[in-house]
Amino acid sequence: MERSSREWLVPLTGIVAIIVLVVSIIVQGSPTSADHPPSEVAQWYQDNKNAAEISSFIGVVAAALLIFFAAYLRKVLEAAEGPGSWLPILVLIGITIVAIGGAIDGLLLFAAAEAADDIPGAEIQVIQAIWDNDFLPFFLGSLVFLWSAGLSVLRGGALPKWLGWFAIVFGVVSLAGPLGFIGFLGAGVWIIIVSVMLSMRARRPAAAAPATTA
Repeated sequence: MERSSREWLVPLTGIVAIIVLVVSIIVQGSPTSADHPPSEVAQWYQDNKNAAEISSFIGVVAAALLIFFAAYLRKVLEAAEGPGSWLPILVLIGITIVAIGGAIDGLLLFAAAEAADDIPGAEIQVIQAIWDNDFLPFFLGSLVFLWSAGLSVLRGGALPKWLGWFAIVFGVVSLAGPLGFIGFLGAGVWIIIVSVMLSMRARRPAAAAPATTA
């Protein structure tokens, strides 16, 4: 099958997703944590309503781009391992869990900003308390993604072996309590590297098909 001339753009959704995510975090700012008085928590959302809501939508775009990247990565890993492998689908599932976690995170931020003028500060504080601690979907998705991607790379050789070990090591780091956030950052770095690598690979001319004989 002939490779599309624009296929190299698809894996770049990974690096674009990370950039969009960083933009979302910058736009969002730092909400007042739930251990502050309810009035202070609500006041932050009243003062930063537009930024919080815009950030929520930008975050959803980043999540969607990550899913597109994971779908392409799954195809690459599956081609290297063969149709019987179950690891590539876990790569897509892991990123999807992260994306859904991001959408939930944005939902809470948006809801608090939208309701800050209409409901008591104590209720905004409850939403904030949930937002402060909604990291478990990110943790679960990162673990599934890093371990399945790492093992698939080591088994199938779709990417350099060091990238497989990179993913596995950062998956283990994710279990290290307070340092677990480093594993999530490692997943982002891994996605950036692989996104660029797969895009460069897709830009190479496809091997010419052997000529058929009469």
